[in-house]
Amino acid sequence: MSGRYHKHFTVSWDQLHRDVRELCHRLMEKDFKGIVAITRGGLIPAALIARELNIRLIDTVCIKSYDHMDQDSLHVLKGVDHDGEGWLLVDDLVDTGKTAKAVREMLPKAQFVTIYAKPEGRPLVDQYLTEVAQDCWIQFPWDMGVAYVEPLVDQRRSDLQNSAAGE
Repeated sequence: MSGRYHKHFTVSWDQLHRDVRELCHRLMEKDFKGIVAITRGGLIPAALIARELNIRLIDTVCIKSYDHMDQDSLHVLKGVDHDGEGWLLVDDLVDTGKTAKAVREMLPKAQFVTIYAKPEGRPLVDQYLTEVAQDCWIQFPWDMGVAYVEPLVDQRRSDLQNSAAGE
């Protein structure tokens, strides 16, 4: 784990869906023209929000600022051609605020929401659901896989067989 992360928070698909639905309860009173998802992390929350709020128009802002756990320089790969008036801007997480500052400049009139927020980036979003410590790495479900884990007794037996074969 990168040196800046000392904690780990794993989000399951079920938890993410519950969190998005809770955030949607707070957004239901407003009509939005559409959603702008910040790729890649904002794509799945944006799709869930679109379903819950019955929003059919979805656009993307494509920004690269991470290489796995290491934050890199910001690269805008695709922007939008409006100022965000009436739009809902969605991302999974606001961390240091680097990406958030860039999209705020692009879409100053959009309502910006994230599911999770860290203290450094939190002031840049209009609404979020859960605050997470700055030194916590969030493991999202789209970055994980389900795999079979061999029972301990079978692992030990296999280790003993490998050990005996190596003698």
